[in-house]
Amino acid sequence: MTVEAALGTVSQIWRYPASSLAGERLDAISVGTESIEGDRIFGLVDATDNEIARPDRDVKWHKVPRIRTRLSADRKLEVAVPGGDWLSAPGDESDRAVSDYLGFKASIRPFDREGAAPGYAGPLTAARYRKAPIHLLTTAALARLKALHPEGVPDPRRFRPNIVVDMDPVEGSFPETEWIGRKLAVGDLLLTVSEPCRRCGFTIIAQDGFDNDPGILRNLVRYNAHNLGVYCTVDRPARVEIGAPMRFV
Repeated sequence: MTVEAALGTVSQIWRYPASSLAGERLDAISVGTESIEGDRIFGLVDATDNEIARPDRDVKWHKVPRIRTRLSADRKLEVAVPGGDWLSAPGDESDRAVSDYLGFKASIRPFDREGAAPGYAGPLTAARYRKAPIHLLTTAALARLKALHPEGVPDPRRFRPNIVVDMDPVEGSFPETEWIGRKLAVGDLLLTVSEPCRRCGFTIIAQDGFDNDPGILRNLVRYNAHNLGVYCTVDRPARVEIGAPMRFV
């Protein structure tokens, strides 16, 4: 196996304990063959009809990405609405806080018993989707989007990557979109780039630090066939830390 020169280094690592809610930025993650430990194990639903949160489809969910999440050392979920304290979830108190913030009755629920706290006997909800274990994005792609849309803010939080790689810009290119089928080593982690990440209306929604911006998605549709970043499958699991080099294999 030949390992090439480094393309860049890992600059951000993100995990999303609850789908559609804000992620937590970490110094390292453990990546298995099927998923990242603690990633997307809870969902948020409308408690009146069990509809799962879809910020890309319905304005009633647009405030959801501002709800913070984190996992405790023993893998218990905690959430905080803007201006509120951290609360254990799932639970009545956290559901009340989220419902008051959103303006309708909502509930955080695990996708399966394994993801829930020991002894949890409440309702579950079905996972909305899981395209691949890893979503990888480069700063080169973000720089290309910024060049096309100078007034926009291509913050990584719009795109919910797991790994952001700091990489020199490539003029006129969203580079990782051209890597489909190639293998990457990210530190000790070995990945295969499986498909481009097709973007939806979530990317235009305002979050802390940036405004609602339809131009983000419009430029991706026009210049990169709706895509930004790539999905990857895992060939060799490993722990990945900030500063890990990324190379073609």
